[in-house]
Amino acid sequence: MTLFDGVYPFYPQQRKAAGFDISTIIVIVVFLTLACTFLLIIPGIRGRARLYWTLRALLSLFVGVVIVGDWETGWVQANTSYKSFSSVQVNVDIGLHIGLAGVNVTLKGNPVNQINETINYNEHFPWNFGADYDHSYSKGLEKGLPSPILYVAEKFSTQSPCDVHRQYRIAGHYASVMLWVAFCTWIISNILFSMPVLVYGGYMFLVTGAFVIFSLLSFSTVRNSPMCVIQIGTRTLHVAYGVSFWLVLAIGLLCFVFGITIVAMHHLNLELLKTFFDLREDKAEEYQEMPEVFINSSFVNNGLSPSQPSEINSI
Repeated sequence: MTLFDGVYPFYPQQRKAAGFDISTIIVIVVFLTLACTFLLIIPGIRGRARLYWTLRALLSLFVGVVIVGDWETGWVQANTSYKSFSSVQVNVDIGLHIGLAGVNVTLKGNPVNQINETINYNEHFPWNFGADYDHSYSKGLEKGLPSPILYVAEKFSTQSPCDVHRQYRIAGHYASVMLWVAFCTWIISNILFSMPVLVYGGYMFLVTGAFVIFSLLSFSTVRNSPMCVIQIGTRTLHVAYGVSFWLVLAIGLLCFVFGITIVAMHHLNLELLKTFFDLREDKAEEYQEMPEVFINSSFVNNGLSPSQPSEINSI
């Protein structure tokens, strides 16, 4: 087989990065742009309001950019056969990244160049609604992917005796729906804070945290079904909750803490809550009475025309 720019001919393009897709990257870029834009206008905010605005904006953006990537992940280094019906052994790192919409399997050699080939693969097999996991797996067979990738991917197919495909697909679907609902409630909470209806914004933050936790519970139901042993050579590949799972858990708990704090401050210390949201000065100006005006008589005498001296003297 010959190489073209370091890629085999049957690979039309580089594989997508594990655990991420284009839509996720777009969301991250948008929120990073908003954060950078806000950091540029911070110097124009005066007094303690600068700190309050910074905390509120960064907290809100952090909650909004929920990364739905590798919710379960696992790595193992092993000596294993590289191709089917071949006794040639290679030393590789095999990674498994399970997300809400599919699974990524990575294979990287130690070193990368072995047996006159570059061993550096990253294959995505989707199982979200509208995608055909078995079709993607069949395409991998047609491409002649390395045996470790096909072996791991086969564990999640519909024909596998492991029978985990349906559980992961349904759990990922419901977790994704819960996260989208949480994203909508997060937008509503920010609208309520800007109106401002502070206590209802706090309630919506509690609802956001509830839906985030529900998404975690939906995905965790997969653990109720036994997971097949993934044996790579003499080593076993074990999976555990990934970075995205713990990040979403932290965001859910943060929403609960923030929402409870706002509701408690509304009932216990409303003035402090208004100060935090920079509403105290506006409220004071709204109900402030017109102050008494004092006129400097000497200034008025110099400014009036000569036809009005008697009126000034009377003052």
